[in-house]
Amino acid sequence: MTSFSDRTEVGAIVAAPHPGPGPAFLIYFHIALCCVSLVYVSHFYGEFHIAFDENHVYQAAAAVALCALISPFFTLARFSFGYYVGFYLYTAVVGFIWLSFFTPFNYDQETARLSAVLSIVALLVPALMIRSPIRQIYVISERQFERLPIVILFLTAAIIAVGAGYNFRLVGISDIYSFRSDIHQPKTVEYLIGIFSSALLPFAFACFVERRNIWLASVALAFALLFYPITLNKLALFLPIWLVAIVLLSRFFEARTAVVLSIFIPMLIGLILIDAVGLDAIMYFGTVNFRAFAIPASALDHYHHFFSTHPLTYFCQVSFMKEVVRCPYSDDLSVVLERAYRLGNFNASLLATEGIASLGSQLAPISILICGLILGLANRLSAGLPDRFILLSGAAFPQILLNVPLTTTLLSHGAAFLFLLWYVMPRQKAVPADVSS
Repeated sequence: MTSFSDRTEVGAIVAAPHPGPGPAFLIYFHIALCCVSLVYVSHFYGEFHIAFDENHVYQAAAAVALCALISPFFTLARFSFGYYVGFYLYTAVVGFIWLSFFTPFNYDQETARLSAVLSIVALLVPALMIRSPIRQIYVISERQFERLPIVILFLTAAIIAVGAGYNFRLVGISDIYSFRSDIHQPKTVEYLIGIFSSALLPFAFACFVERRNIWLASVALAFALLFYPITLNKLALFLPIWLVAIVLLSRFFEARTAVVLSIFIPMLIGLILIDAVGLDAIMYFGTVNFRAFAIPASALDHYHHFFSTHPLTYFCQVSFMKEVVRCPYSDDLSVVLERAYRLGNFNASLLATEGIASLGSQLAPISILICGLILGLANRLSAGLPDRFILLSGAAFPQILLNVPLTTTLLSHGAAFLFLLWYVMPRQKAVPADVSS
C-alpha cells in the first residue's frame, strides 16, 4: 500500500495553501432555510414544544439577522476541525434564536438569546483562529502508518463480534427505542464500541479513501453499519451514508463549502419532500429536519427553561466529578430532562450541558470558551493534514457534538484518540502546485 506522502496527487499529508474566502451567500441561504425548516417542524412536532406564531415572526427574523452577522467568521477563516464543529453548533444557535420567540416556556428569553450569541462567539474565536501546528515529538513511520488502518479493521471486527454476543437485533428505526433499554453490555465494551465506531473506523476509512483503496474503504463502511444492530443507534445506521456523502462533497467542493452543504442539502431535501408528498416523507423529514437539526436547537430552549428554576450542576454531570463533589442530580442530565418534560432522553450539545446546565445562562460563555480552546487544540494537532482527510476522519463528531457533551465525546466517543492519531501522523511539506495543470 502506498503511503500518502508518496501519492501527492491522491492526497499527501501536506499543508494546503490558503484557498481564499469561504462561502458567504450560501451561509445566508442556509440561515433562512433553517428558519423555514423550523416552521415546518412546528406543524408536525408541536408536542415537542416547537412552536410558530406569525405575530412574532418579524422580531424573530430581526434577531436571526443580527445572529447572521457572525457568519463572516466562516467566510474568512480557513477550514479546520473547529470550523467543522463550530458551524454545526452555530446552526443550533441560529435555530434556538428563532425558536425562542415562539417558545411556550416562561424564562428570561432575552438573557438566554444574548447568552447563546456570546457563547457561540466565545467558541468560534479560538475554534477558528487557533491553527498553528504543535511540534511533533513523536511521529509514526510510513510503514507503521500503512499498517495502522488495517490493524483498526481487525480490531473493529473483534469488537463487533464481542458486541454481537451481548446484543444483535435488526429492527426498524421507529422501533429502536422499544429495544434499546434492553441492551446490557459491560462498560468496557460500550467504550470500545463508541471509540471505534465514532473515531477509529472513520479514520481508517479516510486513510483508504486517500489511498484510493475502494475495497478496504467498502469493508470499513460495512463494519460501520454492523454497529447498528449492536447499539440500535441512528448514528451507526446513517454513518456509512454520511461518510460517502462527505466523500462526494469534498470531491466537488472546497472543504468549507462542503461543511455548509453537508447540512444545507439534507435539510433542503427534507423540506422539498415534506412539501411535495406530506406525511409520506415524514420518516426522512423526522430523521433529518427534526431529529438531526431541530432537536439540538430545541434542547437549548428546554435547558434554559429547566435550569432557570433548578440547581446548576457546576460540572458535576461529568462522571469523575460526581466522585469528588456533591451533585443535585444522581442521574444523567438526559434522564433528568426526560422526567421533567416526558420527551425521551434529552441529550444535548456542549452549549447546553457544559454551558447552561453547568454555569447558567449568564456565565455559560465562560465554559464554552474553554470548549473552544479544546477545539483549537484539535486544530493544532491536525495542522498540516489535508482538509478532506480531516473532513472524513472527523465526520461523526459534528453530529455527535450536537447531542453529546464535549467531555463525553472526548473519551466515550474517542475524539481524544482521533486527535492523538492526527498528531502522530507523518506530514510532508507542501509542494507548489503546477498552475498550468
